[in-house]
Amino acid sequence: MSAPVNELLAALQAAVIADAALATWIGADGFSDRRLRATRFPALSIGTVEARDWSTGTETGFEIILTLEAWSERGRREAEDLAEGVRRVAQGLEPALASFRLVNMVHRRTVSRREAKTGLFVAEVTMRAVVE
Repeated sequence: MSAPVNELLAALQAAVIADAALATWIGADGFSDRRLRATRFPALSIGTVEARDWSTGTETGFEIILTLEAWSERGRREAEDLAEGVRRVAQGLEPALASFRLVNMVHRRTVSRREAKTGLFVAEVTMRAVVE
């Protein structure tokens, strides 16, 4: 099931980079699959990804639950604002992926907190996508 997940993530990353406001805010290396120690903030990283079979009698499909992490060293507000920008871009993704079709992508929840260990703030945006 990694192909639909990877295609969805690639489309999302391309959409974030194509969004002038987000691209300026996080920079060229500001969206990755993990938070690196030398990361410049604010930054986006891919958190938990869960994929399930969502096939029908006629179509092969997948339900993908995706959590994106918006990181900030300045504060909760910046993390939440970045999370909102990513949510906006994610919900506007084009349906055509490389070899799948995005049926829908909806926001499930956003949770923010301060990480005690690092002192950084993170807002986790969880989205649900269905692809076929």
